[in-house]
Amino acid sequence: MKILLFGKSGQVGWELQRALAPLGELIALDADSIDWHADFAAPEALAATVRAVAPQWIVNAAAHTAVDKAEGEPELARAINATAPGVLAREAAALGATLLHYSTDYVFDGSGSAPWVEDAATGPLSVYGSTKLEGEETIRRSGCQHLILRTSWVYAARGGNFAKTMLKLAAERDALKVIDDQIGAPTGADLLADVSAHALCQLTQRPELSGTYHAVASGHTSWHGYARHVIESARAAGQSIRVAPDAIEAVPTSAFPTPAQRPRNSRLNTRKLQDSFGLCLPAWQAGVDRLLAEIL
Repeated sequence: MKILLFGKSGQVGWELQRALAPLGELIALDADSIDWHADFAAPEALAATVRAVAPQWIVNAAAHTAVDKAEGEPELARAINATAPGVLAREAAALGATLLHYSTDYVFDGSGSAPWVEDAATGPLSVYGSTKLEGEETIRRSGCQHLILRTSWVYAARGGNFAKTMLKLAAERDALKVIDDQIGAPTGADLLADVSAHALCQLTQRPELSGTYHAVASGHTSWHGYARHVIESARAAGQSIRVAPDAIEAVPTSAFPTPAQRPRNSRLNTRKLQDSFGLCLPAWQAGVDRLLAEIL
């Protein structure tokens, strides 16, 4: 088995290197890779890399994820999030390879309070969401065997993340304001990588499982609830926390205006993924607690 991974240094890509390594010969690339072209800003050049490597699995963990920045550079966001995945899908179809691609809750408009199912009507609110949706649609039209995993609120111990930011602020300030009207499930990059490896192995034996799935940790919370969990866990672990428990104020999204509009309801229904692949997704708190054990 030969596996070609794009986006190796991102949060999910880093964990995928670990999860995919036991499954075959892994070639992991980034935009600055020297031996192979992997710059998603020049999507057509990716085709030559895919043809030369001739993998059985193509895993795309690369994306333009700077949500606010994408509003000012829509052409670049579209090249990376839509055109490039379309090229990978086209080459996968020609090779008879399987493409695994990651998408986002931002393809929905964030209305209501029910968890989104895979075939619910989409309605992205931002350039990021629109380009990710276009990437999904291009992959599906290609006819290649594929897995599209929509996820949300991804974090990892490596690099910056919401938990680290909250801990830093909680150690420096007497009071914090955190958004409480956006709801989702904090999801570890390590969990996504393990789910991906499992699903790819299953798909090899059961090609009828090709399709789009939602992949997030179980349960849901607000950014405010997420912050409180992180800060109080750190306080209980003996970390120096300046902010008092009652000084973490819940505020609406309007308190922090941004160029890109965020969906309020980022709940994703994962029943299809769990039933299809025999998975039991852990509660979001379990993954965050594991993260805290690593970084505290």
